[in-house]
Amino acid sequence: MDDLKNIVPKCIEEDISFGDNIVTSIYKKAEEISNEVVTVNDSNHGRIERKIDNLLTSKIFGYPFMLILLGLVFWITIEGANVPSAMLADLLFGFEAKLTALFTSLNSPAWLHGLLILGIYRTLAWVVSVMLPPMAIFFPLFTLLEDLGYLPRVAFNLDNAFRKSGTHGKQALTMSMGFGCNAAGVIACRIIDSPRERLIAIITNNFVPCNGRFPTLIAISMIFLGLGSASKFSSVFASLSVVAMILIGIVVTLLVSKFLSVTFLKGVPSSFTLELPPYRKPQIGRILIRSLIDRTLFVLGRAVMVAAPAGAVTWLVSNIDIGGISLLAHLSGFLDPVGLLLGLDGIILMAFILGLPANEIVLPILIMAYMSKGAMLELDSLESLRELLIDNGWTFITGLNFMLFSLLHFPCGTTLLTIKKETNSKKWTLFTFVLTTSIAIIATFIINAIATLIGIV
Repeated sequence: MDDLKNIVPKCIEEDISFGDNIVTSIYKKAEEISNEVVTVNDSNHGRIERKIDNLLTSKIFGYPFMLILLGLVFWITIEGANVPSAMLADLLFGFEAKLTALFTSLNSPAWLHGLLILGIYRTLAWVVSVMLPPMAIFFPLFTLLEDLGYLPRVAFNLDNAFRKSGTHGKQALTMSMGFGCNAAGVIACRIIDSPRERLIAIITNNFVPCNGRFPTLIAISMIFLGLGSASKFSSVFASLSVVAMILIGIVVTLLVSKFLSVTFLKGVPSSFTLELPPYRKPQIGRILIRSLIDRTLFVLGRAVMVAAPAGAVTWLVSNIDIGGISLLAHLSGFLDPVGLLLGLDGIILMAFILGLPANEIVLPILIMAYMSKGAMLELDSLESLRELLIDNGWTFITGLNFMLFSLLHFPCGTTLLTIKKETNSKKWTLFTFVLTTSIAIIATFIINAIATLIGIV
């Protein structure tokens, strides 16, 4: 017996598929016994389900179907969120005007109005108007796929890729949840039993863009990567561009997972035996409760909690002058040499730094800095944004590297707070911040260096 205890771990260490082979042989034996003693009436419904599964989990059609479905979900989210997001923004910023009138009637100091209204309130208005409508659409769609029984098929399709990366097949599900919000994706990592594999999933969840980064990615892709905002196919092209960024994020997730599994978090992938559940009729009431209350409002609450102080800090650095120049301008100038090496500039880096609490405010901060204004704002059209960016030296490479940096850079404050709570470790939270930022810097530096070398900058 002692010899057996020594042999089994050695076999697992030498052959990564040893554990799977044991489980497979057990299931084969169970199937043989079942076939001998159990009689199953093969209904027409069962045959249809098997045919669907053969299609959705096949090596030929499984991945294309996932990409098409993902693109469709994002297109619905993008198209569906535009109108309610604009209405919510009009409502909240209309209320800002009333608050301003109230402060004026009370003869309050200008700095107090600027800090509370132009800083904190305006930031909260941006975060809520940008985050709430997409989440209110994306999370129910995602939960619907979960309730139908399709998400286990996604995990089945991606299981082999994640296992080759030294991680767990369930990471495919937690990664998918990150599309709505990376903080929610980090929380979803609880479904992974292995602490090592759960930690890898938590660290790499940030490499898929959340809905806070979607508007920025969509706007920049429409301006610099193709058809432009005037095209009737602009929303379709934006969806395809976001899907392309997502594919890059998935590849980076797999590569970084492999890197972690052979360096800082060594170990053998745990066995993942997935019994595909039957397709179910969705329960609309439960879907709405789980998606809107448990996910949307929960994530939005955390975002609001970290966005409020961010608004105050942003207003302060924009309005504190040193030698007649704002602190924001001084800091941007200091970071400019580093930004130029990455194909960006100092103002872009400052926008990402100040946007740490919430990705939604990166673009408004960028516009504010370029226009030398003292509060966050947004232009009234993509064409106006395009002219502003080009006037400030943006090129195709700037737009591409901005999108890549947005995709790969450090998690937002909400996600970092969630990582701290889920891992109960400041060390792994800081490690995640440093690792993701380093990857973003390396990727943009390489692209800018290549572009400079071949003369397309």
